[in-house]
Amino acid sequence: MAYSALLPSCGSAMPSIHTLLPALALFAVSAQAANDPNSYAETDKVRVTQLALDLHVAFQSRQIVGKAELSLDWRDKAARELKLDTRDLSIATVEVVDAAGKATPAKFALGNADKILGAPLIVTFDEQAPKIRVSYATNPNASGLQWLSEAQTAGKAHPFLFSQSQAIHARSWVPLQDTPAVRFTYTADVHVPKPLRAVMSANNNPDVTVGSGEFHFEMDKPIPSYLLAIAVGDIAVKSTGPRTAVYAEPSMVEKAAKEFEDTEKMIATTEKLYGDYRWGRYDILVLPPSFPFGGMENPRMTFATPTVIVGDKSLTSLVAHELAHSWSGNLVTNSSWKDIWLNEGFTSYVENRIVEAVYGREQADMEDVISQFGLKQEMAELAPADQLLMLAPLTGRDPDEALTQVAYIKGAWFLSFLEQRYGRATFDAFLRSWFDQHAFQSVDSDTFVAYLQKNLVDKHPGKVKPEELDAWLKQPGLPSTAVAAKSARFDKIDAARTDWQAGKRDAASLAAAKWGTLETVHFLEGLPQTLDVKQLGELDAALHFSGTANGEIAQRWYPLTVRSGYTASRPAIEKFLIAIGRRKLIMPTWEALMATPDGLAFAEGVFVKARQGYHPITTGSVQAALDKAKTKTKAKP
Repeated sequence: MAYSALLPSCGSAMPSIHTLLPALALFAVSAQAANDPNSYAETDKVRVTQLALDLHVAFQSRQIVGKAELSLDWRDKAARELKLDTRDLSIATVEVVDAAGKATPAKFALGNADKILGAPLIVTFDEQAPKIRVSYATNPNASGLQWLSEAQTAGKAHPFLFSQSQAIHARSWVPLQDTPAVRFTYTADVHVPKPLRAVMSANNNPDVTVGSGEFHFEMDKPIPSYLLAIAVGDIAVKSTGPRTAVYAEPSMVEKAAKEFEDTEKMIATTEKLYGDYRWGRYDILVLPPSFPFGGMENPRMTFATPTVIVGDKSLTSLVAHELAHSWSGNLVTNSSWKDIWLNEGFTSYVENRIVEAVYGREQADMEDVISQFGLKQEMAELAPADQLLMLAPLTGRDPDEALTQVAYIKGAWFLSFLEQRYGRATFDAFLRSWFDQHAFQSVDSDTFVAYLQKNLVDKHPGKVKPEELDAWLKQPGLPSTAVAAKSARFDKIDAARTDWQAGKRDAASLAAAKWGTLETVHFLEGLPQTLDVKQLGELDAALHFSGTANGEIAQRWYPLTVRSGYTASRPAIEKFLIAIGRRKLIMPTWEALMATPDGLAFAEGVFVKARQGYHPITTGSVQAALDKAKTKTKAKP
């Protein structure tokens, strides 16, 4: 999932989440789950190896009604119980399927529901069986599904459905072992209204005929549950290469295909660095703007926000990020969410290498500078326990809400540190071997540290000291060995900003420079927390920031106007917050508004209009921020 300071999250995260949550807590893993405290699955006893789905998509009732047949690998010969993760599922029947395919009713019960984990589906066996079959229906408000009405789509003629399973939302639309420690293959037969197309994180055929309402999918590579994905809607297809295509609503597909036309080049570039692309096709589905994240690395079908389609390819590093997950995350996966840096830190590093190879070192450097700036901003407010790469196990928290830029940017920075110490050629070979030797496996941080020690540190003594590794992996903050990225182009932006603030040049001259997205973002990030309303008016008149279609600029401009009391931007803010559901882009503005009584009142009014078009994850984030702001306001004397 994309979540960098510029383009983020592969998945599931937002900036300033620490304002909503307490620091990470240390705890001992309970018997509830052998390895993953965010799942009821007892993976030491039994594991799901294959999933066969038969799903009926019902837009009128906002439900998926279906059957899930799960193949079981019993690890404990004495075990007679299977625990699956569910959240708000209605379970009709559970059947045991024997080796001959005969199905008989099974003993099952739903345990007590936890607010975060949902409820365990507990199946009891007289004797171990190879399969079970669960008939069920989703809740209309399932946390992992968003149902859009016709009015909420670009075409206005057909409804739209899409899933977001990371981190633990797959359990809201399929009963399964919802932990990244378990990998399975799957097949699916999906039945949808005849005018619509269904796609999944599987073998999508761009040439398939739409109109039958029947779609069959196969994923023959073992994936974790958070990579299970589905979307249904009025979806057109435009090829961008021999193994790439863009899927989107008809009015968006041509524009999206042009923006993402370098995808095939990105794949070839990454293959030269880290080995073959092992997933067959790499397609991109551009979702409606309510998608709560930048992108989601669903294998064979990345889900992407339309907010990165700005016409100049300046934000296509999102594709580089999601593609990089095909090696780091999808191929080699963190076994629990405390080790999320193994997914996102590695991916952010590989993303930057792709950007450098395809678009040049200058752009890669600029993106690094912006990402590192965002990391430092966030870490200044994070509790020390949240600043570690090797986190303690998560408990009592939704892992969606435990992600920060530490996993992404500090993780990538650490790998850049290793590259600098060992040299690019040596480190590339090491990283490629890591992917090769752990392909289609779920691993933890200790596994990586042991591999690093054996295959890099011990083979090249004297390059990195043990205390330096400890500082990166197990200590808060940034180590003294962190070499900050630099950009010569940004030096010119800094000079222009200084001159403008000193009155040596006017805003019209800034506009004449015709900056791209990255330069504009850096200009805004270097401004003070507040500016004079007259200064903001001058900038707005020359550069037309209010009402911009570029979410990266809006994300930085609108909070500045709110903090400075520049109320002329409010109509544009309202339109922006209603139109866009991507959390990373909108939460800074929501939080800035909620900091004052007047802004809070305005925010409450806008949220009434906006929430009907938001994904449940986004709605929850804004509501939590509102509740906190109102509580804080009431507490003031």
